[in-house]
Amino acid sequence: MAKTTFWDIIEKTIEESQIPLTAKEIWEKANTLGTIGDYKSSGKTPWNTIAAYCYTDINRGGDNSMIIQISERPAKFFLRKLVDKLNIQEIPKESASVKKEKKEKKKFNERDLHTILVAYVYGDIHFKANLKTIYHENSLKGVKGLNKWLHPDLVGVYFPFNDYKAETLEIQNNLSITSIKLFSFEVKINLNFGNLRESYFQAVSNSSWANEGYLATLNIDDEPTFIDEVRRLNNAFGIGIIKLNPENIYESEILFPSRISSEIDWDTVNRLSTENSNFTDFLKLITEDCKLGKIKSQYDKVLTFEELAKYIDEKGINSLV
Repeated sequence: MAKTTFWDIIEKTIEESQIPLTAKEIWEKANTLGTIGDYKSSGKTPWNTIAAYCYTDINRGGDNSMIIQISERPAKFFLRKLVDKLNIQEIPKESASVKKEKKEKKKFNERDLHTILVAYVYGDIHFKANLKTIYHENSLKGVKGLNKWLHPDLVGVYFPFNDYKAETLEIQNNLSITSIKLFSFEVKINLNFGNLRESYFQAVSNSSWANEGYLATLNIDDEPTFIDEVRRLNNAFGIGIIKLNPENIYESEILFPSRISSEIDWDTVNRLSTENSNFTDFLKLITEDCKLGKIKSQYDKVLTFEELAKYIDEKGINSLV
């Protein structure tokens, strides 16, 4: 008996649904309707493969393709053979009550995500960094627009104290070399075509001074056209993208790595320190720990597993995932 293929899943799912679907909706409905058959996915994002199949069929088949694309953002697909039966007005939309319910579920704001980013960055092998929140409201008041996009949401520091032997640290000190790394983070709840450019260039503006700069988000549009645009921006400007996973914060991932700079932009560091007392405090903490040769200063608190789970539940951070 032939095994179920992606083509089977796409065709059967759309046939049963009778409405245009995004690639992710095709996968989700296939699991609900049973049209997934005996297919077993080993990948984390099988809907990306479905999207690739659809785009390939459309590009190669032209007017004879099995799949047609009904909309662009989000990209929704339908079967050419069923197009005569398609009634756009019959496509179900979210009711006002559903939209209201989603809005009511959102109990948290962007700053509430700082706590889970702090835990992730502290425990992740790439960073192993301590973070500190920068409160924009503590910045000096000046000419309107002067400090726009100047301050990142969080800054972080990696110390090599636990990774290098004392002799290695000693020789680095004598040679005026340091393995300390500085990080900068901008945080958004959602990242999609509606806010991508503003969010990304905000991160470019306030994070490019550091060794590594990142834009962290709870939800990111996974449409291939959107991901391609993020990849283009990442290639051009180097700000990395982090996808936070509130169900297991330690399974959050760097979708696109930051371009690593070996040099710190000290002019910008000096301006940040001049404009914001939180950033000045951050520099003082680093200086104190460097003198001690160990981390003793108080950065943003890293919650325990239990505290983190309770925090995420109380804030309703899972509600929009």
